[in-house]
Amino acid sequence: MDDMDFPTPDVEIESVTSDGLKARIDAGEDVTLLDARMESDYEEWKIDGEHVESVNVPYFHFLDEEIDDDVLAGIPDDREVTVLCAKGGASEFVAGSLKERGYDVNHLEEGMNGWARIYEAVEVERYDGAGTLYQYQRPSSGCLGYLVVSGDEAAVIDPLRAFTDRYLEDADDLGVDLKYAIDTHIHADHISGVRTLVEEDVEGVIPAAAVDRGVTYADEMTLAADGDEFEVGDAVIETVSTPGHTSGMTSYLIDGELLATGDGLFVESVARPDLEEGDDGAEAAAKQLYESLQERVLSLPDDTLVGGAHYSDVAEPAADGTYTAPIGQLEEEMAALTMAEDEFVELILSDMPPRPANYEDIIATNLGQQKTGDQEAFELELGPNNCAASQESLAGD
Repeated sequence: MDDMDFPTPDVEIESVTSDGLKARIDAGEDVTLLDARMESDYEEWKIDGEHVESVNVPYFHFLDEEIDDDVLAGIPDDREVTVLCAKGGASEFVAGSLKERGYDVNHLEEGMNGWARIYEAVEVERYDGAGTLYQYQRPSSGCLGYLVVSGDEAAVIDPLRAFTDRYLEDADDLGVDLKYAIDTHIHADHISGVRTLVEEDVEGVIPAAAVDRGVTYADEMTLAADGDEFEVGDAVIETVSTPGHTSGMTSYLIDGELLATGDGLFVESVARPDLEEGDDGAEAAAKQLYESLQERVLSLPDDTLVGGAHYSDVAEPAADGTYTAPIGQLEEEMAALTMAEDEFVELILSDMPPRPANYEDIIATNLGQQKTGDQEAFELELGPNNCAASQESLAGD
């Protein structure tokens, strides 16, 4: 959409940054958005929030000098409206058309692409292990990562390639060396940053069980097997094999306090089992997931925190702002975790969302079988993650 050349508005249009918009949403302010992307793009991926009102009017409705009255009737004229699009070009044009008609409008700089560059680090306050633990949050896609810092060392779990510089800068700001970059599995929704961090002299770690999927760069990595431990200052990261979402799905227990579950278990749902072998292999993978959850995850102490690699719009953050929860709480709130195997398998196969956009290209890139430039990689992973088995929350059911 934004590749078109739009006329420069005859009126001055104020712009807002993605960080500024996010701050308003986080503060609970009422925000009204006019999304000028095509309806299909809007339905797949949009900015949501408890106090966010969002309407979709594609940009082409504003190309004619006379705008249909029905179009204008659907746009609030009694409050400030922020217009957004994919990259920021169409939104400025649309905002100009509306301002000329008396609307109180501004537009979002860089559009949804700018929104996708928001990446926040939030301290996990309930973590009681050695050092400090942070959860990285990417609100545009719900991607989560973890940075454990102890002594003069740090490790990042599930880093994103788009934010390679961020991890290095954060480590530098904290006065520590980034020792490890660790992946929980071969991701299907975003491009991993492990290999790019290896190029910066960080030790890359991937699950040994994932290599059989066709990883081409295994010789450059440390391969983590079940029970292996990685020391970060005084903190110990233990490898816990938890196949199901993928055959190589691996969790990491951070100093006995938080289990980084990758895409095995989330605070609001469990993993989908169909991204490696498709529909034909989904039932067998679901059974494997059930076994992993029952024997490897739920067997841990009830106060062990769970932190997944993603969260969805229906997830509820903890008091500290992180998407983490004690295992005991998840057992109480998520009936799926106390079901018999056949009931569990039937449930998670019954309500799976669409597969992540471009997931085949993303997987091929993460296996090293496909070369993908930085900009193409960024565009491939735009949109929701869709890695959970359910479209709605399973917690509290």
